[in-house]
Amino acid sequence: MNLLTLQFLSQILLLSIVFLLIMKKNFSAVSAYSLQSLVVVIILLNSFFETKDMWMLLVILVMLIVKVILAPVFFIRLIRKYALAFSVSTYLSTPITLIIITILVFIAHSQKLIPLTRIVPDHQVLLSLALSSLFLSLFLIVNRKGALSQIIGILSFENSIVVFAVFANLEQSAALQLGIVFDIFIWIMIASVFISMLYKHFGTLNVSSMKNLKD
Repeated sequence: MNLLTLQFLSQILLLSIVFLLIMKKNFSAVSAYSLQSLVVVIILLNSFFETKDMWMLLVILVMLIVKVILAPVFFIRLIRKYALAFSVSTYLSTPITLIIITILVFIAHSQKLIPLTRIVPDHQVLLSLALSSLFLSLFLIVNRKGALSQIIGILSFENSIVVFAVFANLEQSAALQLGIVFDIFIWIMIASVFISMLYKHFGTLNVSSMKNLKD
């Protein structure tokens, strides 16, 4: 897979996070996460074709099942069960959110971070895009008031880390990657139960409504 194709995939990943930051519908958020997870799988598949490591292929298959299929299914069930048609609001308005998105992307491509993005000189653009995705995922976590959106933000952050590691040629054993995917699967199940308990108790997933907890 050539650099232009990898750059296109990285841009899709970045745009999916931008979409998560500005959209309001939960179904759209789940779809965006599923898309970006598919992009990560395709990028890893490219690594498999270069290394021919069968363990890597196993990791990719497990990731496809857990991230692209099972995780969205869990989230969609929660949305339908609790009739969560729309996500809750953000802490910042849409215009301010767009300004911060622009600033974070600019920082990721700035001269200050060149030592980080030039770990692999040929992948500087790819690493800058992956770093932008990391920054925006962190912003997504802190800017959303909805628990479901925050969970998707954490998973999006993990996707960005995986992509950055691949483009930086950081070697990870297949056993470690399988362990991480397994942890994500368990974490998703726990998060689903946690969300169910929150909604049953508070009648909302807006974390700002849970500031004053009483015994």
